[in-house]
Amino acid sequence: MLSLDRARIGIVEDDPIMGESLLQRLSLEGSRPVWWQTGAEALVAIGDKRPDVLVCDIRLPDMNGEDLLRQAMPALGQTPVLFITAYADINQAVRLIRAGADDYITKPFAMADFLDRIGRLLAGRWDETLEPATLGVSDAMRTVEALLRRVAPIDSTVLLTGESGVGKEVAAHFLHDISPRAGAPFVAVNCAAVPGELLESEMFGHERGSFTGAHSRHEGYAERAQNGTLFLDEISEMPLPMQAKVLRLVQDQTFFRVGGKDAVSFRARLVCATNADLRARVEEGRFRKDLYYRLDVIHVPIPPLRERRDDIPPLIDHYTVRFALAFDREVRGLTTLAQEATLGHDWPGNVRELRNRVERAVALAEGPWLSICNLFPERGREAGDEGEMPPSDVMPLADARAEAERRCIRAALREADGKSNAAAVLLGISRSTLFEKMRRLVLSEANLHD
Repeated sequence: MLSLDRARIGIVEDDPIMGESLLQRLSLEGSRPVWWQTGAEALVAIGDKRPDVLVCDIRLPDMNGEDLLRQAMPALGQTPVLFITAYADINQAVRLIRAGADDYITKPFAMADFLDRIGRLLAGRWDETLEPATLGVSDAMRTVEALLRRVAPIDSTVLLTGESGVGKEVAAHFLHDISPRAGAPFVAVNCAAVPGELLESEMFGHERGSFTGAHSRHEGYAERAQNGTLFLDEISEMPLPMQAKVLRLVQDQTFFRVGGKDAVSFRARLVCATNADLRARVEEGRFRKDLYYRLDVIHVPIPPLRERRDDIPPLIDHYTVRFALAFDREVRGLTTLAQEATLGHDWPGNVRELRNRVERAVALAEGPWLSICNLFPERGREAGDEGEMPPSDVMPLADARAEAERRCIRAALREADGKSNAAAVLLGISRSTLFEKMRRLVLSEANLHD
């Protein structure tokens, strides 16, 4: 089961005892639960900020689960839904599953079973590098996803930009998979990896006898893409003579094989990507202005990982599970301090760097928990150069959870200017629960006021 850390979990439950119990337990598991006591409250909140998982009681004071699901579906998108039901409502729960819900659990239930179901729903949501269900959990990537979903049914050229390793090809695959072209080929070409003298033949193909060694007709990338998607990565590195031929491909939707006399129709959708500033390349004379404007029809910038830190925990979880299975390692996750280190790191190599660090850490792991030194061995070397052993970042789980709660409560109090009611709302708990947690965690009440 993937970790529940930082997952945004919406709870729709009118029973104050049940709601408070779920809220506290999910908070202790490291997630960010929000509790709504009516369907109307939930519908307003979901429309404003979609949760990663929605947990909902079938019977609510203002509507039933079927009404809520039907009204919330447009805002929920791919968000998994778990319904809580009494035994007598199982038939209704089955109808909800058929209507689009993902699972249901019958009261009374064991908390371990409930948490396991939430974990499985999150695992399904974040599986396979967060696609095709979603590109990420951060607001920034949800904006990217929304734009790609909007343009998926049309054929306009898309230009994906962003730093190296941010996931431009993942976004291109996502666009293809949610488009009407999903059943056709997705053909990816790294323009920087193919030698310039071979690029035309590889891109457009060649006829038999067109040059020495051309013993038969060869279909190029543009032809092999058929009715699917042709993805040109690192388009900025394409030589100028080849840019002119790609311009004709875009303008006329046709191309010629090398040595060919008959035009071949180009039927695929063109998606391009670059980590360079194409405008600057145009000013420098290294990229054709007319081609730039043809490619920059729908511009989709992919933000770097340091600007969407909410995506870091699920990516870490995904790759940890993936490589633990691949390498047959008994790795269960990260220590608390290692988790904090991943959130504090700027990730200059973006998702590619994250994947490589997790792969190396899991491959060399000697225990079930990955520490800071496993993920960032250079920090251990720096400490060793000074003749000191790097500190251990292992702590008892109860202490780690208590420290995490302290930080969350302090942050909420700062944001609420010390107002207890507002801080409790931010934390998704009642005011009395806030005071009890502060007492248990030995936090000062000096800065609290009504």
